[in-house]
Amino acid sequence: MAKSSSLNVRVVEGRALPAKDVSGSSDPYCLVKVDDEVVARTATVWRSLGPFWGEEYTVHLPLDFHQLAFYVLDEDTVGHDDIIGKISLSREAITADPRGIDSWINLSRVDPDAEVQGEICLSVQMLEDGRGRCLRCHVLQAVEFSPKTLQQKPPNGWFRLLPFPRAEEDSGRNLGALRVKVRLIEDRVLPSQCYQPLVELLMESVLGPAEEDTASPLALLEELTLGDCRQDLATKLVKLFLGRGLAGPFLDYLTRREVARTMDPNTLFRSNSLASKSMEQFMKLVGMPYLHEVLKPMISRIFEEKKYMELDPCKMDLGRTRRISFKGAPSEEQMRETSLGLLTGYLGPIVDAIVGSVGRCPPAMRLAFKQLHRRVKERFPEPEHQQDVKYLAISGFLFLRFFAPAILTPKLFDLRDQHADPQTSRSLLLLAKAVQSIGNLGQQLGQGKELWMAPLHPFLLQSVSRVRDFLDRLVDVDGDEEAGVPARALFPPSAIVREGYLLKRKEEPAGLATRFAFKKRYFWLSGETLSFSKSPEWQTRHSIPVSHIRAVERVDEGAFQLPHVMQVVTQDGAGALHTTYLQCKNVNELNQWLSALRKASAPNPDKLAACHPGAFRSARWTCCLQAERSAAGCSRTHSAVTLGDWSDPLDPDAEAQTVYRQLLLGRDQLRLKLLEDSNMDTALEADTGACPEVLARQRAAAARLLEVLADLDRAHEEFQQQERGKAALGPLGP
Repeated sequence: MAKSSSLNVRVVEGRALPAKDVSGSSDPYCLVKVDDEVVARTATVWRSLGPFWGEEYTVHLPLDFHQLAFYVLDEDTVGHDDIIGKISLSREAITADPRGIDSWINLSRVDPDAEVQGEICLSVQMLEDGRGRCLRCHVLQAVEFSPKTLQQKPPNGWFRLLPFPRAEEDSGRNLGALRVKVRLIEDRVLPSQCYQPLVELLMESVLGPAEEDTASPLALLEELTLGDCRQDLATKLVKLFLGRGLAGPFLDYLTRREVARTMDPNTLFRSNSLASKSMEQFMKLVGMPYLHEVLKPMISRIFEEKKYMELDPCKMDLGRTRRISFKGAPSEEQMRETSLGLLTGYLGPIVDAIVGSVGRCPPAMRLAFKQLHRRVKERFPEPEHQQDVKYLAISGFLFLRFFAPAILTPKLFDLRDQHADPQTSRSLLLLAKAVQSIGNLGQQLGQGKELWMAPLHPFLLQSVSRVRDFLDRLVDVDGDEEAGVPARALFPPSAIVREGYLLKRKEEPAGLATRFAFKKRYFWLSGETLSFSKSPEWQTRHSIPVSHIRAVERVDEGAFQLPHVMQVVTQDGAGALHTTYLQCKNVNELNQWLSALRKASAPNPDKLAACHPGAFRSARWTCCLQAERSAAGCSRTHSAVTLGDWSDPLDPDAEAQTVYRQLLLGRDQLRLKLLEDSNMDTALEADTGACPEVLARQRAAAARLLEVLADLDRAHEEFQQQERGKAALGPLGP
């Protein structure tokens, strides 16, 4: 049984931050640290004392952690960034409430002298002689070690360094506050065979006849899941069925249930139901490379050109052109015409890229949309619905929940490293609104409060016919969903999961200055190799087998006097270790490469428990000053810390454990509603509108679910007893 921890972190927004710039504002961003490791950096929000980030991270932590910290800094183009303040949350504070933390927390002062990080390796002994007991330790001071503990089990090993306690006050200075959401999920994942009965029940639900949809175990799970848990459950269910080659039948099952209970076709899939959330997560899991291919060129162009566009007269800055060109302020009509030309100049290529992307859309997505198209057409066969309803169901997902959100916030879809500045953000909002209108097939044009969008209406209406044709071609696809072949990963091992330019250190630079020892190379990472060449077009490539990787770690800035450097430690066939040093352009890119490389090499045996965070230069290690190149590592590795993203491999046992945990939350409700005395049948029938046969099937499904839950409870208890027994025996036990 494996223990795993995942930390869900959302950096929402800040308020009342102090001004750090001469302009009376700040350019704030956040660093997120788990213990002494930076795991994420938000984008910078320019010129704001009340920034909104809305960035979310999932940090996988199979090993225990002690503290989560948020540092708010002001980015400076010249010199070092200014530290505004920080929030520190202990593991105990996060786990105090099972729902986690969702609140505003005041920032506290950061004292550089008290910012102790890292760990120290000690060898501690308790000795007794005629003079009494003494503690032997190669440190100046040891505190809070219990003599009972020291005699029975000397605490030899790695220890965290902690700052001296101090008052949590900021000397009367108001540093503002940060709103964060943090939730720690800890699970003990059982062996696969323990989850097999639960998985089989779920599979039977989607493969059974349609008339049993309302009485299946999966239907009961959907009814027991509250709204705030649906997204996480939807993600896990989609991955679970993807791994069995049944994502199509699963989505089709949810679609049948959704359309069956929908009376007004205009409200179809507009709620945050399990069906809507599952299709949304399915598109992200399967379609992110497709999204990047379609949108990234135009998003990059919009960011680089920084054109001013505005159609709303209440937001127009008519003096802007005069400040730039000195030709006088244009009229409102001139500004509208200029903005209209710019908007259509961007919208045209965006629409062209979307409607021309049929062949690039993943087959699994096309098949899912084909099933959705058929179910909606069957549910609403009336002639007045055939014109648009069969299209709206697909475009509602593809345009309103996929393309438009990515255009609005490219940073959250990995289309950009940074958030847009206020001007570009407004342009993206206008473009996202236009794409939403196209996805709605122009049905709401001229309605609502945004009548200032009217100049765009002719272009939008012209695009609607092209979108209908695109959707017809999109669902014109043959084949069965994955042909029933189980998929152990979202992408084949040879698929590229990350690529880009990095600076690679030459082998043995032979006296070159440090800054000349790194050369720019283009890297590709798949599940099989880390390869590189001089440029993407260069024919000659060098490769490092992923199976040879033994550690992937950060490198201290002092090692090469350079920031954002990582090391990839590999082992050749003869057992010798080799280190490749790579420099990234910023901490975000560093975190992404670290995470991707660690996940790719996770199954490798013989991973290193420790390595050197420095480099071997001038005949010694810069970190620990040891003179032997082969000296054992002086710092513990962090191979278990990774960031969750769309390229994560499937983990059916962990996904089944999430479903089990969700069912546990609704177990009492399941017993109360469906396993009471049969005399309640009449009342239940009146409440639910279900016939006695359906209620009987629901009761049978509930009984099977409760039986499976009881078996899993016993399995968890047995494995926990085994762990307690091993712990009692200690390291010297049999």
